Amino acid sequence: MTLLAESMPWLQSAAFAVVIPAGVQREEESNRGVANLLCDWVQRGCGPYDSRQFVEALDNLGVARGGGVSSSHITFSGALLAEHLGPTLGIYADLVQRPHFLADEFDDAKQVCFQELRALEDDLHQQTMITLRRQIYPDPWGWHPTGSPATVEALTPEMAHQFYDNWMRPDETIISVAGNFDWNQLRDHVEALYGGWKAKPGQKSYLGSKLPDYVHIPFDSSQTHVALGFDSVPVSDPDFYQARAAIGIMSDGMSSRLFSEVREKRGLCYTVYASCHSLRTQGSVLAYAGTSTERAQETLDVMLEQFNELPQGVQQDELTRLKARFKSGIVMQQESSSSRASSMAGDWYHLGRIRTMDELAKTVDEITVDTINAYLQKSPPSHYRVTTIGAKKLEVPRGISSSDA
Repeated sequence: MTLLAESMPWLQSAAFAVVIPAGVQREEESNRGVANLLCDWVQRGCGPYDSRQFVEALDNLGVARGGGVSSSHITFSGALLAEHLGPTLGIYADLVQRPHFLADEFDDAKQVCFQELRALEDDLHQQTMITLRRQIYPDPWGWHPTGSPATVEALTPEMAHQFYDNWMRPDETIISVAGNFDWNQLRDHVEALYGGWKAKPGQKSYLGSKLPDYVHIPFDSSQTHVALGFDSVPVSDPDFYQARAAIGIMSDGMSSRLFSEVREKRGLCYTVYASCHSLRTQGSVLAYAGTSTERAQETLDVMLEQFNELPQGVQQDELTRLKARFKSGIVMQQESSSSRASSMAGDWYHLGRIRTMDELAKTVDEITVDTINAYLQKSPPSHYRVTTIGAKKLEVPRGISSSDA
């Protein structure tokens, strides 16, 4: 297990993240959704606390907390007054090592999973992006944490407990802390809390299939949801910030190309954006637009046009605006213990080291129009994947395989 910590002595607070390698990548077709269910179940009683006592103990300590599942991890995080950091980490040590696994609490956890699935049914934007990720990343990396109604229904306490036994382990777990603390006390306290946690043998995640390059999901609506994606580089790649800057020029802010061309100039949609997404060894660009059925085809065409024009080059005024936004984000991260705890854990997972704020600022300073354009000439957008949800199937570029869901 790795403990990361960065002192921010000017704060009165501290924040932490416990990042465990038990994410969706560890699931199989037979137990999809189990990581998400387990994330809820272990919070329903652990160590000396029943479900209500667990909640009250954290509320009494004033912990603003959360838990969630990603492709790679189950993460528990929180922010609190610095003086309460030690007792809070003790509660979470009970959570990850000594959950109660009560049968009646399992049923309640499963119902929460069903509620999340029902909420997802009404969120066509999210459904579009979930499908797009499955077109770019192979199973299980492209799966959404919620699983499906059929797979969640099939989950049993034994299956969830087995997943816990296999993957809730110190191997590759990261505890990240930022804020006002004493390093020696923190290190000794974490060692006392977690030193007896036993390592377990692991196994590699399998790589399954992907969805076709174009997927259309029929839905009787006056709106159409359009998603567009293509392969890019992961955070660990030396060119990541060139790619990030290029997509920032496309989508960061109301002066960006997508917003200006697709929404403002042509009035084609009510929202449009693009973002970089990264797994450990693979990255992508994911773009979305929400529009009307009548304007869906033109919206897709203009989005493709803008991405295809990107290798023609970016301009200095575009980069100047983007750098100002980047640097604002770095400054704000310096003032947030929660953001810093999260970013340190992400750095360790993706890079195996921690980047300082000065290093990030230097990286931004070194981005130039020439470096971005050189990257775009070498790695232009290509092999597009398209997802649409709406009344009509759209025309996509030739060579893209398609299916109706």
